[in-house]
Amino acid sequence: MCRFCLSSAALAAAFAIAFSSCAAAQTSAGPEPAPLPPPIAAPADTPYPGVIDLTVNLTNTTDRVVTVDENIPVRAGRLVLLYPQWIPGEHAPEGPIQDLAGLFITGNGQRIPWVRDRVNMFAFHVDVPNGVSSLNVKFDYLSAIRPQDGSVQMSDTMTDLSWNTVVLYPAGHFSREIHVMPTAILPDGWKYATALETASQDGNTVRFKETTLNTLVDSPLGTGKYFLREDLSTGPDNNVHLDVFGDNAKSLDITPEELQDHRNLAVQAQRLWASHHYNHYDFLFFLSNTLSGEGLEHHQSSQDGTRDNYFTDWNAGVYERDLLAHEYTHSWNGKFRRPNDLWTPNFNVPMQDDLLWVYEGLTQYYGEVLTARAGMRTPEQTRDVFAGIASNFEDSPGRDWRPLVDTTNQEILSERRPVSWVSWSRSEDYYMEGVLVWLDVDTKIRELSGGKKSLDDFAKEFYGIDNGSYLTVTYDFNNIVQALNKVQPYDWATLLRTLVYQLHPQVPVAGFTQGGYKLVYNDTVPAWAKTGAFRRYGTSYATSLGFSVMRDGMIAGVQWDSPAFKAGLTPGMTILAVNGNALSAPGESGNPIKAAILQAEKDTAPIHFVVKEADKVVNVDIDYHGGLRVPHLERVPNIPDRLDDILAAVK
Repeated sequence: MCRFCLSSAALAAAFAIAFSSCAAAQTSAGPEPAPLPPPIAAPADTPYPGVIDLTVNLTNTTDRVVTVDENIPVRAGRLVLLYPQWIPGEHAPEGPIQDLAGLFITGNGQRIPWVRDRVNMFAFHVDVPNGVSSLNVKFDYLSAIRPQDGSVQMSDTMTDLSWNTVVLYPAGHFSREIHVMPTAILPDGWKYATALETASQDGNTVRFKETTLNTLVDSPLGTGKYFLREDLSTGPDNNVHLDVFGDNAKSLDITPEELQDHRNLAVQAQRLWASHHYNHYDFLFFLSNTLSGEGLEHHQSSQDGTRDNYFTDWNAGVYERDLLAHEYTHSWNGKFRRPNDLWTPNFNVPMQDDLLWVYEGLTQYYGEVLTARAGMRTPEQTRDVFAGIASNFEDSPGRDWRPLVDTTNQEILSERRPVSWVSWSRSEDYYMEGVLVWLDVDTKIRELSGGKKSLDDFAKEFYGIDNGSYLTVTYDFNNIVQALNKVQPYDWATLLRTLVYQLHPQVPVAGFTQGGYKLVYNDTVPAWAKTGAFRRYGTSYATSLGFSVMRDGMIAGVQWDSPAFKAGLTPGMTILAVNGNALSAPGESGNPIKAAILQAEKDTAPIHFVVKEADKVVNVDIDYHGGLRVPHLERVPNIPDRLDDILAAVK
């Protein structure tokens, strides 16, 4: 027999051995997960012993660095220090831990090592030695210098300080049970404003009264070289101040008429809510071309930032004027009354955002309404803004697959990083679509009640409770429905679930029709939109060709499935020429894109673009003949003009 041949018995035995080995390999133990670090103590509603001394030095405006010095009373043993991660108003884990540097901890003059938690990057473990009753904690907060590095909060003329960026606090306690004594060292000659109460000032050193950690984080500090404070109070029992910080002295030039509009805002808010929940309210208003403009709500103040010529070029800012009204509304909606899963016991417990369509959507609605009632926009301008909101959603096919409620997760998902195809993926639509949802509710109440009731009655019923109290009152979906039914019986639960929680591709425009208007499109650009920092129609062609373009010709965004999308245009391309005309700075005057769209209405030739993509120059034709399609609201006869009633000042 050949020595390379096996008998059938031997062959069977060989297969058996082989299969046995495979089976053993399949059942042998694989890798096991590494054990996680011990859990960090959950916050308990128990007082933290002692008071934390916190000093921030804001004088290094050249390097944009805040120097932090904390003294934290401790006991010997294990301690975990937390850097705030989940920031109220940002609705996401966006605490800028990456900007903390130079962390040194000492006790009794001796260096004490710290270890960052292997899983939770916002937690630092410290073994406090026997005999040490206080830790000295020092670190630097490296504020962004350039916009591409993050939110710019410091310049050589002003600082917008959020206390959550400059504090470490002990784990295991509710933030309201941790007490802090804050101190700020300002650049020489700078002024300041905050909702915190001042204990004393010695030169450029300001000491504030003892407060709780949650109140501290909710009370930002504005400081600056050029400062103006205007009194907007409606009476001795409702103190409201406009605290303006400018890039230069000219930024502070406010006319009597502009000041009156801002005073009207405080008056209209008081008439709407019939209550307030602050000792005094401060708009910390930063007018700067250096700082990152923002709006961030707080219970007794707000951080509001925009261009430096907000007052000096008043007519240019129609579109942005709802900023202050929006953040002021949050004092009632979001801070005093808050969704129960957006309230957390400290700043490192995750938030749940599903009711942001109330927290932000209703706030956006009343921000627009109060802006009109105060006279900061005309009713016609506000109707144009509403029309623009609806038209944006008509051109957003992302509604076909993603319900509105899921967009409340967007800030957690993206942390507001740019998205290339925003009309398909959807963004934080709960803000602007929330306007349409709540306009539907408001006009429906007015329709059902014959004009005797409105959403204003809901505002007083739901937010006007406990006048003068600072204690947050939480709510859920059922509480909203119950309060609406108390004002006007209706199946509000079904309406809201249909508009918010179910897939709803149709744009919710019932608020327009119930309000006596309909959405239409034409070639007429509103006069107010032809100039200004927010030139909505000068550079955006989302409703027509389906793209927006920056001043240098770069395409900023393309609407999914639009004519531009189908022709192959993508964000990041640069338009060089249109119909043979070179593209300079797109604007209302001599704009070749607008001219080409208007010409295409009269003939059948496609619009011809020369576009640069990376190092290639390509030709793109868009066969479009539908005009500019500028959105407007057109009055419908025989339906009460409820929308204008909503926008009218309350007497």
